[in-house]
Amino acid sequence: MPEHPLAREVYEILTQRQLTLATAESCTGGLIGHLVTTVPGSSAYYLGGVIAYSNRVKETFLGVPAEVLRTVGAVSRECAEAMARGARERFGSDYAVATTGIAGPSGGTPSKPVGLVYVACAGPHGVTVEEYRFVGTRWENIEQAAEAALRLLLKAVRE
Repeated sequence: MPEHPLAREVYEILTQRQLTLATAESCTGGLIGHLVTTVPGSSAYYLGGVIAYSNRVKETFLGVPAEVLRTVGAVSRECAEAMARGARERFGSDYAVATTGIAGPSGGTPSKPVGLVYVACAGPHGVTVEEYRFVGTRWENIEQAAEAALRLLLKAVRE
């Protein structure tokens, strides 16, 4: 796979500013980590990531509170925020991005439809969470979520 243009931008700005990144991915299944590592030299800033597909992994490895998972669920603003905070803390990175959502084609409900994705970015100035309602195939939803995470990261670093 060739370099992704957003991943190149992430590489440029994080290496220039000597900042580090970690990822916590659920619905994107490691695509963010894959995209950033297509750029040669990404080890200069990318520390690693966790694919937290199950709630147990979200809770155990990333510190998502059990109450969040029990009350609002894994596909929620609160879970995305906790995942990003947890990844940043556990990896000791300057920034961390997280994704959680329903890629489809099944698994949606009226209140949480297929394509609902929460993307979070944790950094020195706090956590920002964005909600998306993607419409596409499973792969398109995953790809759009990964790209949204990279855009959110770029926005956070530039602020």
